Amino acid sequence: MPVETLTYAALAARLMISAGAARSLAARLRLPRAVSDDGKTLVSVDLAQIRHTRRPRGGHKADDVAAQAARIVAMQAEITRLEAIAAGHRADYERERERADRLMVELLQATAETAAVRETAARLEGFLRASGRIGRSIDGQGLAARRLGIQAADLVAADRKAYR
Repeated sequence: MPVETLTYAALAARLMISAGAARSLAARLRLPRAVSDDGKTLVSVDLAQIRHTRRPRGGHKADDVAAQAARIVAMQAEITRLEAIAAGHRADYERERERADRLMVELLQATAETAAVRETAARLEGFLRASGRIGRSIDGQGLAARRLGIQAADLVAADRKAYR
């Protein structure tokens, strides 16, 4: 078929589409265009080479809109449900975090107490060793060592009361 020069409206009438669709088709196929004396755009086209099939009108049907609305409502309900689950998980996380913090404080206190007890035990052991040597030379029955032992026990008891 020969090449014809048509306006967008004439091309649209031949292809049974809208003028806007004809303009879009001409741009998509890169058809040569020119402007006529009256200001209208003319398109040079060989209609035999254009294999254009008209699409059915894609208007929204009422049942499609209703189905989409139902899907939106279902998705919103799902979002609400997931937000509630996430809030529960967040509360669990916060509770466990507080518990871990409390345990860490207790562990640090226990570590400090252990270090203090070890220091006290070392100090008492040094006193007992020193007093045991002196005590043996002063009295043979170890009376001085027993007195230091009682004093050490009193010191440990006072130390325990201070930590409570």
